[in-house]
Amino acid sequence: MEKLCFIFILIFSNCKGIMFEKPYLKPNILLLYVDDLRPELASYGAKHIQSPNIDALAEKGVKFTNAYCNVPVCGASRASMLTGMLPTKNRFLDYKTFVERETPEVITLPQLFKNNGYTTISNGKIYHHLDDRESDWEEVWRPYAFDKNNKGMTPTNYWQSLWKDYQNPDNRAQYEATDMGPAYESAAVSDSTYIDGLLTQKVIQDLKQLKKSQKPFFLTAGFINPHLPFNAPKKYWDLYDRKTIKQPENYNYTPKDAPEISISNWAEMRSYSNIPKKGQVSDSLAIDLIHGYYATVSYTDALIGKILKELDAQKLSKNTLVILVSDHGYNLQEHTQWTKFTNYNTATQVPLIIYNPFSKTSGTTNALTSLIDIYPTLVELCRLKAPEEQLDGTSLVPILKNPELEGRKHILIKRTNGFTLKTKAFSYTEFINLKDSSIQDKMLYDHRENKVENTNVVYKKEFQSIAAEMSQTLHSVYQKNIK
Repeated sequence: MEKLCFIFILIFSNCKGIMFEKPYLKPNILLLYVDDLRPELASYGAKHIQSPNIDALAEKGVKFTNAYCNVPVCGASRASMLTGMLPTKNRFLDYKTFVERETPEVITLPQLFKNNGYTTISNGKIYHHLDDRESDWEEVWRPYAFDKNNKGMTPTNYWQSLWKDYQNPDNRAQYEATDMGPAYESAAVSDSTYIDGLLTQKVIQDLKQLKKSQKPFFLTAGFINPHLPFNAPKKYWDLYDRKTIKQPENYNYTPKDAPEISISNWAEMRSYSNIPKKGQVSDSLAIDLIHGYYATVSYTDALIGKILKELDAQKLSKNTLVILVSDHGYNLQEHTQWTKFTNYNTATQVPLIIYNPFSKTSGTTNALTSLIDIYPTLVELCRLKAPEEQLDGTSLVPILKNPELEGRKHILIKRTNGFTLKTKAFSYTEFINLKDSSIQDKMLYDHRENKVENTNVVYKKEFQSIAAEMSQTLHSVYQKNIK
């Protein structure tokens, strides 16, 4: 497992200060990529959530409390992160994004590592589509996808037909008959029964095999949970007392003076059989849904714990960079909304934890950052050469060394025609007509005290200069992304 890369200096006490060179191990990468995970974790201050394994990783590494996606929808967000490129008016639009179609000329993050001698393995959901950029990987794997099927389906289509993976017999029968099912499920099954459990077993097998290899690896674990449907073994539902689960304070109203266009109708959730097609869910159903989300978070946390335990067992943790991140945030009824697809903070803020075994620095940083910064960070940590004139992100290595640094002055977030400029203090959004570039509406939220975003202050006199300044920055620094 000796992987030659950098130079490590060793001073022998009996050599009177003479320094000798020793081979340094080329670092491995383990990417824990979680779907729809908002930063509502114990290590982020949410003590009602049971996430001990993620919390332990946060304790060892650097936890980013001000990290954001650049597109609050899975396919586009993953394309943006894995290319290190911002969305534009015509690029990285929605879940249907294919990197190989929209940016065929780019060098993606896994491709760069593969080109530099790494074994690259895509497990689970990394790109949204498993047949996107297949050449980036030495292996692409998702549970069941490559099994033989009697329907003549391609792996991609076969996967799409079964990924909701209900285990309750009635739910499974309904899903097979109608391609629909309920928005959550609690089944008395083992951790390895659901798709994410099978994924975890595969990643553990990979670690055992990669231990024997002479090559460094870029290994991924792409979890479906806590994406809908909120399906988890019953024991994770039992971690939470339903009587203590609360709806958010702002569950039954939209922000004051908010543009109508800013509020999502959460079509994704309405596609499930027990969700009304119009109007709000009942309070009881809302509690069930929040309960299900919490259960799937704890289930995912347990699976992550199994992977990290195996990393230690194989004695790989001392030479493996671990990145835990989500593709975007999630609404749990804040401002009447569910799922993602909005420019609001609940849909755009993400957890981000980076563990560097070669660094003695750990802790928490409030530095402003976004997902496009992960690509240049890994490039610098692994001493690779970044593709020229491609990356829009900035390396986080200085922040990993000094968590007190401020980070970016601003970041760009895009959802359809909503373009958000986020600073530490404010979130400013313009809804721009994509045909004639006129501004349809706008909103400004003050994040200096909290990020609940209950009042749009863009038209208040005392915020006029701030809104004007942020608009100017949006239309100058990010002009090529909005025009």
